Amino acid sequence: MKIELDHEKLQYSGRIDDSNPKRPEFIFPASSLTFAFLGTGAAVVVCNRKAYWDNYVGIIVDGVQKKVLLPEQGSARLVLAEGLPEREHQVILFKRQDACHEFALEELEIFGNGVLLEPPEKPHRKIEVYGDSVSAGEVSELEEYAGKPDPVHNGEYSNSWYSYGAIAARKLNAQIHDIAQGGIALLDGTGWFSAPAYPGMESVWDKVHYCPELGKMTDWDFSKYTPHVVIAAIGQNDNHPEDYMKEDPNGEKAQYWKKRYEAWIKKIREKYPKAAIILATTILEHDPNWDAAIEEVCQRLGDDRVYHFQYTNNGRGTPGHIRISEAEKMAEELCRFIEALPGTIWES
Repeated sequence: MKIELDHEKLQYSGRIDDSNPKRPEFIFPASSLTFAFLGTGAAVVVCNRKAYWDNYVGIIVDGVQKKVLLPEQGSARLVLAEGLPEREHQVILFKRQDACHEFALEELEIFGNGVLLEPPEKPHRKIEVYGDSVSAGEVSELEEYAGKPDPVHNGEYSNSWYSYGAIAARKLNAQIHDIAQGGIALLDGTGWFSAPAYPGMESVWDKVHYCPELGKMTDWDFSKYTPHVVIAAIGQNDNHPEDYMKEDPNGEKAQYWKKRYEAWIKKIREKYPKAAIILATTILEHDPNWDAAIEEVCQRLGDDRVYHFQYTNNGRGTPGHIRISEAEKMAEELCRFIEALPGTIWES
């Protein structure tokens, strides 16, 4: 049985392009479709657009997770599950990676009885993360490389489900919008993302489509999602091509970065007047002067709902990407910090 992709019993989550609700496009990591059904299986048709790396989609059927490789370009039919007992099942289809690719859903089919059921209720709490590869869960599955540099990889080990933000959201029973991109810095022209343009978070944070290799940028409608807690985890890729904060933390370039960072946080505040905004980086190795700069901006803002949070081993935990066990520890620390904030943060 074919299901229309704008069916009321399909539950979408994440910053998704639904300008054509019958062909929703997934761009950001951890964006998902959840549905429950009576039947023996399900399949989707997706259309992939690759910028780089191999691209995989994440699938969770009745709590069991797997990944499926997508074609470089064009449409493919993916069997999510088949041969299941004729009873109630739940499926989550989610984006494992960042804008190394985008994909659109084109069809959904349920096998057997083919009856859609009510999806689980969305949590009241809402979180939004702005970050880089760590926030996207890049190379998170390589547990044997915990605390070590990354080996050669091609996208197969990246999984946003195991990013610290997604883990924290599940622990807190919260929704998450994960506005995270590997290699991104704050300022345009810096970082590692999408050479030679190198768009920074200051140009990406309010967009839906944002990868230059995949077309023009499009704006996000902020009325669609208002988080209670925002985590701004930027400041690690900003040392490329020059680590000016390390070399001269009071110099002209460092002062300019702090000015732009402050302006960005103020823009977030304009969109979300009541949100708790948590300024952070991660345990990925970086010079502590970046965290000192963030603390300076936090104090300068004078906003009693803006907080600066640092992990126990902030900036010195690992030379490589954060693996699942490390992300779990980060999420635990982050959750403790959030739960210690005033109880009113979760009020709408």
